[in-house]
Amino acid sequence: MAHPARDAPRACGPHPEVSRSVRHLVTHDRIAGAAVLVTDPRPAAPCARWTVTGGTADLRTGRPMNTADRLRAGSVTKTFTATVVMRLAAEGRLSLDAPVERYLPGLIRTGGHDGRRITVRQLLRHTSGLPDYLEAPEWQHPERVRYRHFEPRELIARALRLPPPDRPWHYATTNYLVAGLIIREVTGHSPETEITRRIIAPLGLRDTYWPGDDVRVQGPHSHSYFTAADGRRVDGTAWNTTFGGVGGALVSTPADLTRFATALFTGRLLPAPQLAEMRRTVAADPDRLWPGARYGLGLISSPLSCGSTWWGHAGTVPGGHRALVAAGPDGRTVAVALNEVPATLQAERDFLDIVDKALCEKTPTERTPA
Repeated sequence: MAHPARDAPRACGPHPEVSRSVRHLVTHDRIAGAAVLVTDPRPAAPCARWTVTGGTADLRTGRPMNTADRLRAGSVTKTFTATVVMRLAAEGRLSLDAPVERYLPGLIRTGGHDGRRITVRQLLRHTSGLPDYLEAPEWQHPERVRYRHFEPRELIARALRLPPPDRPWHYATTNYLVAGLIIREVTGHSPETEITRRIIAPLGLRDTYWPGDDVRVQGPHSHSYFTAADGRRVDGTAWNTTFGGVGGALVSTPADLTRFATALFTGRLLPAPQLAEMRRTVAADPDRLWPGARYGLGLISSPLSCGSTWWGHAGTVPGGHRALVAAGPDGRTVAVALNEVPATLQAERDFLDIVDKALCEKTPTERTPA
């Protein structure tokens, strides 16, 4: 059952449209649990922060879903990585239009791929023409390697043995592993260290961390679930996410993701020219994201039913966590956490509908006719 947080002020509720969408996702689409956190900085907003949750965080104990639990953020990690690359560009330590070969000589020279013709910008925008290592045949059953350690260069080498994509825009975590190696080359530190030093620590994101080879999620967290080959729902919380690296390994919470997105879009993390560069988008493949989505430099833009667009990123991990953080044109933000990945196209649309309703909902004042 979807419900607003019990401690929410009376003016904050009941948010019926979002509550109905969450309830539908849990009951009709059979997602184990969903949690939605909305923040609204506008002075006229009746509530600066409200939540809606539904379903179960732990099917074994029956503990209900909540917005304070940690989860695996998946590809939302890419926005953190892109932000650090943009900081380095702002500092003049790298150029977005420089070839990968300048920073990583010889890394991309096989399978018809050439690092001399791929720029840093193309990596961040997924227009490099590099395949995604997660499309290799062995990743059709990711649960078979769920406890294995992976190195970025190993995964990049595997990607280079795959056929090239047949479209100019091709979402590939390979791009961000290469970007991570560039961060290491330019700074002399691991990309995880740089992201922690430049973003996680200064913003006080106390629930955001790199798990490394630890297959557990530390601290309070929702369990995650996936459907096994035999149709059983399986607990996928324990997972070695080194396969995602700086393209998908972060653990976080809806509140921390919101704080990060707010800091990014209000200019706390980047100078205005670099933030504007991140917002320069190209059309994304709707089969790999969704209709209407566009991709910038580590940012997704998507149209809203009430006009304009939201900006942010979504993430998925094989174990079952699905995360999304987005900001609307008025500064309102929404962070959504699922502990099971939508299994159908309609369920994915229902997930995105929560984002749309959270960002398009009118306040009581806005609902009153002039």
